[in-house]
Amino acid sequence: MSDRLCLVDSHDALLLLCSRFGAPKIQHILRCTPCHGHQALDTFDGLLKSSLGTVTNCDLSDLQWLQAGLPVRDGGLGIRRAAPLALSAFLASAGGTLDLQDEILSNAVVTEDTYVADLKAKWSTLHSMPPPDFPSSAKQSVWDKPAVNATKALLHSSYSDGYHLARLAAVVSAPHSSDWLQAMSISACSLRLDNKAVRIAVGLRLGVDLCTPHDCRCGKTADARGTHGLSCRLAFGRMARHHEVNDLVWQALCKANVPAIKQPSGLVRDDSKRLDGSTLIPWLAGKSLAWDIDVVNTVAESYISISASPGGAAEHTAARKSAKYSSLPSSHIFQPLALETLGPSTQPASHSFPSWAAD
Repeated sequence: MSDRLCLVDSHDALLLLCSRFGAPKIQHILRCTPCHGHQALDTFDGLLKSSLGTVTNCDLSDLQWLQAGLPVRDGGLGIRRAAPLALSAFLASAGGTLDLQDEILSNAVVTEDTYVADLKAKWSTLHSMPPPDFPSSAKQSVWDKPAVNATKALLHSSYSDGYHLARLAAVVSAPHSSDWLQAMSISACSLRLDNKAVRIAVGLRLGVDLCTPHDCRCGKTADARGTHGLSCRLAFGRMARHHEVNDLVWQALCKANVPAIKQPSGLVRDDSKRLDGSTLIPWLAGKSLAWDIDVVNTVAESYISISASPGGAAEHTAARKSAKYSSLPSSHIFQPLALETLGPSTQPASHSFPSWAAD
């Protein structure tokens, strides 16, 4: 199956690897047999790593593979490694079926399950904490959480430069930064990423080298990380992508029966630049809503220190936008919409979004 993944698009192959051909394929075995420490699990994980590298066209280091094996909500790709998962899977299964076993064997003399006792002791030693009690002991996520937290701590301690710390903060802690990994690859809904986009998205998330260092036509040097193109002033298609994001906001308002207009005349800054859009009817307390969009590079040199806090670059940009449009007429409520390339975004002010808009 790993070899045949190369026959389909990268986005489809990545979803299949996460949801079908990885740990879910052997989940029943992991939960029903005490296979913790078995060498076949390492072989299986080696196949997963090789498959991920082939599907995404990325060369993963050991640290990048550790991050890829984390759950999506913890900054990984959701391709769970079987070796560290075996212990929590078996103990959760044993804890969840213990009452049923006792009921079935109520009239028999049954000794303690030595496998369960031995693996509980190993788990406690490994994580320096007592095993959870029922009903928490029946949840695999409870047994697995200490291992996930240990991996995240290892990743943070292994990196010292601002680029990797900002990257990890964005993909691990910021809300919605991992939503693209949860979306189905449906072309009709414009949710399918092409092969190049998958390689770049995965590479930025894991910190993989994406290109060969070279001199950009803007005069600066683009390093192997490939992040220069996200903020280069001569990057191709920046304005087109900005207009696409603005179209999404405008279409969402129109579908919510809120008439709106893009780049309205009359609402300009001191330098005569227009807003990205404004509603044509009152939004809140008789005032129309005006918005302006900006997309910033999370790991740009000017934002790395700010990006150490999840969403810091987006919040900084939103505050700057608000200052620029502070002279707008009092008939409008201004809402900055700042997005980061690695996913974080501003949290809209509650006064700008009434309850009926949320509904």
